[in-house]
Amino acid sequence: MSTIRIATNFNIDLEFTAAPFHRRLFAWVLDVIVMFFYIYIVSKILDSFDWGFRYYEAFSVLKTVLILPILAYHLISEILMKGQSVGKRLMGLRVISENGSKPSISQYIIRWFIRTSDIMVLVIVINAPTGFGGSTSFMWEVAAAFCLLIVDIILVNASKKNQRLGDILAHTLLILSKEKADIQDTIFLHINDNYTPSFPQVMQLSDRDINALKGILDASRKQNDYDMAERAADKIKNHLKIESHMSAFDFLEVLMKDYNYLSAN
Repeated sequence: MSTIRIATNFNIDLEFTAAPFHRRLFAWVLDVIVMFFYIYIVSKILDSFDWGFRYYEAFSVLKTVLILPILAYHLISEILMKGQSVGKRLMGLRVISENGSKPSISQYIIRWFIRTSDIMVLVIVINAPTGFGGSTSFMWEVAAAFCLLIVDIILVNASKKNQRLGDILAHTLLILSKEKADIQDTIFLHINDNYTPSFPQVMQLSDRDINALKGILDASRKQNDYDMAERAADKIKNHLKIESHMSAFDFLEVLMKDYNYLSAN
């Protein structure tokens, strides 16, 4: 498994493990199963009604309309599940930005826009009402989806950061994530209203700095690497001209709390 290093503004590299190809493949298969299960359920529900020949065209249109939203499955799930889908969560994978932070909505949209699985589902959904019948257009659509699949497989295995085409265009990465997906995965903390900030200078840091700081704090704690935390703390103290005798862990934790309180008030 390859390691991805992301440079931060604090002269400390964050390390992530790129998603192994077999995990990506299994996650993709699981997500396709979820998508087709939804299509199967919708089809069964609609088929349970007696539409008759007279309303067959309306039935076909309604079926297509109800099935098409599944194409947004990856986009919706990755936004709501913090970079994961059902398949990714089961396989321990997560989408992050190339700078190590949480991807923006626009990044999610770009990587979703070019997806092999979604194109394959779209091909089947469009052709299902009329039957596949070996039509030339259907064969061309399948060929196009297959070509994109081949391109993605080549890029994932050959690119430096194991990115598929959608990841390259969106500047995102798919990493191996062993952490549980909960509120602690974000920079946001619940702070009491009567909290008193210790270092208001923290607001001079950018959002990217804060995301990097959260990553460093989490990584140093997980690896029990006090030197990493201390280097980051010293860098911030010099940059913000702060004098403090707190331990590195405590100092970084207070900075995170100060940022959360001041950004919300």
